[in-house]
Amino acid sequence: MIAVIQRVSQASVQIDEVIKSKIGKGLLVLIGIESADTEEDIQWLSNKIVNLRIFNDDQGVMNVSVRDGGGEILTVSQFTLQASTKKGNRPSYIKAAGPETARPIYERFVMSLAENLGMPVQTGEFGADMKVSLLNDGPVTIIIDTKNKS
Repeated sequence: MIAVIQRVSQASVQIDEVIKSKIGKGLLVLIGIESADTEEDIQWLSNKIVNLRIFNDDQGVMNVSVRDGGGEILTVSQFTLQASTKKGNRPSYIKAAGPETARPIYERFVMSLAENLGMPVQTGEFGADMKVSLLNDGPVTIIIDTKNKS
């Protein structure tokens, strides 16, 4: 799994010109799933995201997690994060899990995030053409790959 985590002041997902989900202060998480992803990847990544200390404390130091700071999470499935650009100029998505594999992993990931956060997680719509809006706070953007935990 590859996650792009952005600290936001606000974020929303729009489908067919209708806002499906929106959050205030929190994290926008774009998630790319590959066929080899497991329950261990889901648990490790959801725990890591909820506990990342990337919000400012009273001294202005990034020392507070989304859970400790009372923030929200909006998660959007994005298979293009699994793109390979090694050959040529057209990305290959051969590593990306197909919908029949990716959807249950994505749904389990969202449930795990909600369990770790202690509140519901907002989502996009799996497989839909979405418009994602955000106001990146900082900017702070972190990329995590469960296949490279170093």
